[in-house]
Amino acid sequence: MTKAELIDKIASSASLTKTDAGKALDATLDSVKAVLKKGQKVTLVGFGTFSVSKRKARKGRNPRTGAEIKIPATKVPKFTAGKTLKDAVK
Repeated sequence: MTKAELIDKIASSASLTKTDAGKALDATLDSVKAVLKKGQKVTLVGFGTFSVSKRKARKGRNPRTGAEIKIPATKVPKFTAGKTLKDAVK
């Protein structure tokens, strides 16, 4: 499903215009990004939890040359599905 298709679903389910549904989706995504940027969690009960995970620095290999490289430590977004979502997918 693309973002446009999701906006269509939101608009029809909530009796909104596509423009309003698009604004609502963008505002939701921007809010989640802002909270994750601060290093906090976003928990949507029944759906799941968005959080930030830390990866340690490690050594890797360049697949083309085989040379060893250093991969720096970084923060990555993580999503853990909630029980209701897991059950719905089964």
